Amino acid sequence: MTQPKPSLLAVFAHPDDEALLAGGVLAQHAAAGAATAVVTATWAADTHRAAELADALAILGAGKIRMLGYADARVPESAPGRPRLCEAPLDDVVGQIVGHIRELRPDIVITHDQYGQLTGHPDHLHTHRVTQLAVHAAGLPHLYPEAGEPWTPGALYLATHPQSGVGDLGPLLARVGKTVRSVPDDQVTVSVDVGPVAATKWRAILAHRSQVEGQRALPALLSGVPDDVRHRILANEWYTRLDTSPLAGPVQGSLTPQPPYRPCGTPSACSANCSPAWTPSAG
Repeated sequence: MTQPKPSLLAVFAHPDDEALLAGGVLAQHAAAGAATAVVTATWAADTHRAAELADALAILGAGKIRMLGYADARVPESAPGRPRLCEAPLDDVVGQIVGHIRELRPDIVITHDQYGQLTGHPDHLHTHRVTQLAVHAAGLPHLYPEAGEPWTPGALYLATHPQSGVGDLGPLLARVGKTVRSVPDDQVTVSVDVGPVAATKWRAILAHRSQVEGQRALPALLSGVPDDVRHRILANEWYTRLDTSPLAGPVQGSLTPQPPYRPCGTPSACSANCSPAWTPSAG
């Protein structure tokens, strides 16, 4: 019997990050009947990037746009009159994400990894920080009580790129002076084959028309490579799991370099303690 796919909330910095970094997983889960949604930290809802985002989310089955409306660190006109995401009051940003988590009550939250995957953009780095704070705060009733009833997702997954998976992507980004901030392979918890939905993922990327028409953005670079190369780049997604559930076992009486148990997501972890489990799947 096929296990139902968990509901997902993806929190990313910019319109197009959702398609580039998690478009395959979002499409897979939506096609399986799971609830999916995307929160985008930058750009205002009345800009052309918002319209493109709406089209991409429709392709991925990820619902309506949910934009925090802060300015891109490098594009001040992305949200006229609003602070840059990196300069906005931390409490305000975290509180907004907490509100979305409590409203949607997802099983899993996805965001950027701690290195700002793919290329270390400052908005990626900051979105990682505020999302990690929000995931933990959302389960505490004394924090942001105005944002709704507490909810703790089962896990936080960080979209990442292992060193062994850079492949064709590294040289592609090097053409425009960018590098992939990859991680050691042993930091990757999940490798998801999204090849069966790669065409849907690519259509969602193409919906971000302004990025395809540019020169340095990844959608533009991907549009200029042969189909087989593009498929290899898009057909796998990697994630690192951070467990959010209460710690198992007794409270320790001293600080130790190793935990008294294997955390969920490691090779020897007991799958019965994973809630919800997410294993690599093509469907």
